Amino acid sequence: MKKTFYSNGKLLLTGEYTVLDGAVALALPTSFGQYLDIEELADGIIQWKSLDSDGSVWLKAEIPQAAIFENRQDGTPETNTLINILHEARKANPSVLDGNTGLNITTRLTFPRNWGLGSSSSLINNIAQWFGIDAFQLLNNSFGGSGYDIACAQNITPILYSLEDGRPVVKPISFDPVFANNLYFVYLNRKQNSRQAIAAYRDKRDEIVPVISEINSLTYAIAEASNLSKFASLLERHEEMMSGVLKMPTVKEALFPDFNGTVKSLGAWGGDFVLAVSDEDPTTYFRTKGFGIVVPYREMILRS
Repeated sequence: MKKTFYSNGKLLLTGEYTVLDGAVALALPTSFGQYLDIEELADGIIQWKSLDSDGSVWLKAEIPQAAIFENRQDGTPETNTLINILHEARKANPSVLDGNTGLNITTRLTFPRNWGLGSSSSLINNIAQWFGIDAFQLLNNSFGGSGYDIACAQNITPILYSLEDGRPVVKPISFDPVFANNLYFVYLNRKQNSRQAIAAYRDKRDEIVPVISEINSLTYAIAEASNLSKFASLLERHEEMMSGVLKMPTVKEALFPDFNGTVKSLGAWGGDFVLAVSDEDPTTYFRTKGFGIVVPYREMILRS
């Protein structure tokens, strides 16, 4: 019998990096995500295939269950990462894999893998659903990170997310801006390496504690902003604060200094998507700059 699991993608609107140190972040589940399909076979081998959104195969592997039991990593980096996740999942619930039953497993992204919307987090959450285990713990034991992406994978509304004593605190909220038609997500043509970005942030950690309370205030204010002007000014203040902490120019300063509107970095600075706030459709502007993927807010963000 075929089993299918699904998890949402994610975007982090506020609290990037600082969420690791207890700041409250505003995170948005996306209308794009990832499926995990599982069918039983007879030979004790896991036949794994991962599909990008266009149907192309980006990972194909034949994994003996013994490799998962022993965490035997002797394949490609992608296959080794997968084996490690499955090994940690099995440690948490050994009853799911028995060593004898083979499995045909296919993952299917509904967004291009290089968009950075959570191909890893949605996979981890799907595997956690399959094994019936805590997805946050599986994340901690494999990839690491704040866990906001796991919370997005599990929720159908925007959330306020924070860590308290290392434990995730998730608060679903109503965030559906009346000015959503003025919001656009722009892909920067490169996928940011989150682990490297976090490592660079850690080097500046001593400067973080003083800004946590203001980041929290900005997050709450942004979540409650009732008009476009207020929303944009709050985003700009957030950008200025993080620019000071990271010792990096804002994305608008670096790439779009002549843009008539606000541009906000999302998640790890320097890659993936940014949020553009504009009175008019900015698609033509960004395309002339070489950034051809511009997704309106209502197409990108999941609506319950």
